[in-house]
Amino acid sequence: MSDAALDAIPFLLEGARVTILLSAASLAVGLALGMVAALARLAPYRVLRWAAQVYVDVVRGTPLLVQLFLIYYGLPQFGILVPAFLAAVIGLGVNYGAYLAEVFRGGLLAVDHGQWEAAASLGMRQPTMLRTIILPQAVRVALPGVGNYAISMLKDTALAATVTVGELVRQSQLRIALNYHSFEIYLLAAAFYLVMSYPLTLFVKYLERRTSRGTL
Repeated sequence: MSDAALDAIPFLLEGARVTILLSAASLAVGLALGMVAALARLAPYRVLRWAAQVYVDVVRGTPLLVQLFLIYYGLPQFGILVPAFLAAVIGLGVNYGAYLAEVFRGGLLAVDHGQWEAAASLGMRQPTMLRTIILPQAVRVALPGVGNYAISMLKDTALAATVTVGELVRQSQLRIALNYHSFEIYLLAAAFYLVMSYPLTLFVKYLERRTSRGTL
């Protein structure tokens, strides 16, 4: 490994730190939006079902890169300036929220309808029913899918480099612009992504094994 690649390691470590923070914040937004959209798609009110369906279809039908550009480069045209990191969190969170909505909806539909009826027969109000009976079972079913999307999101944070977020790819690009050792530095960046994503991969496999046995 050349001296230029070794000198780049501290900068790549900083980029990896930003990548982890960006992934965690975006995943939190995506989980919240996904759960809300999933519940809305199963709501008894047509307008809620329609709004959630439009959100899922529009977001899943357009590229994440274009969505990031619209937020960071497009909104300033209307006087709305969004900081780069926040723009990336919003873009990734909104995008993955649409995919997670389908994961959560599948989990909710997997809960036996008798569970809903039994809870209703006990006089439970719907919020209490969801919180104590339905959602715990639905989340258990959805966990492997959520884990897989978490891994994908970690890697897709690389697109935040296009909106000037100083994550791993952006830091790699900045170092390459100084020393032109592109192969070594990008190889190091790939190794950093592998180190960050592999524990998540193992955790998802663990969840899949546990849920396949019907317990957590």
